[in-house]
Amino acid sequence: MLRRLVLLTGALALSVSALAADVGGVKLVDKASVGGQDLVLNGAGIRTRAFFKVYVAGLYVPAKSADPAAILAKGPRRIQLNLLRDLSGEQFVGALIDGLKENNSEAELAAVKAQVDQMTTIMKGFGEVKEGSFVTLDFVDGATQIGLNGSAKGTLAGEAFNKALTKIWIGDKPIQTDLKKALLGG
Repeated sequence: MLRRLVLLTGALALSVSALAADVGGVKLVDKASVGGQDLVLNGAGIRTRAFFKVYVAGLYVPAKSADPAAILAKGPRRIQLNLLRDLSGEQFVGALIDGLKENNSEAELAAVKAQVDQMTTIMKGFGEVKEGSFVTLDFVDGATQIGLNGSAKGTLAGEAFNKALTKIWIGDKPIQTDLKKALLGG
């Protein structure tokens, strides 16, 4: 009887740990459904700026990978940003545009200018985004779907735009090197 209880307790502990990852006090589910396909949490980490914790980022993909090129080559995928502080839509957009410029050539940025402009409009429309809110950037069916707290806010066409956006976190010049490593499962 004691042996069964120990085995049951162990199995329960494993199943609970499989349900969520805790990063910086934010619980992230190990699986998400995007475009009708189950994705797994590839990795998660904390974005800091100066001394401030800004958000917890999670990267969801069809199959775990430490290779940025493999992640960019296959969809669907999700980047989820759980805010650890209040941000304005303008602050959010400003940081994303800086990351786009760091990780994409002028030609790549010119090719996705219309989508960047749409993203700017959508995210500025968020207004003040409160601590505890979460933003999802889902790449499915050749488009990026932007969500805020589980509500769809807009869809931006184009695989090139999503690749440019994803490179903010896992590109050659990511916004934060240790965050890239965490998102890639390291």
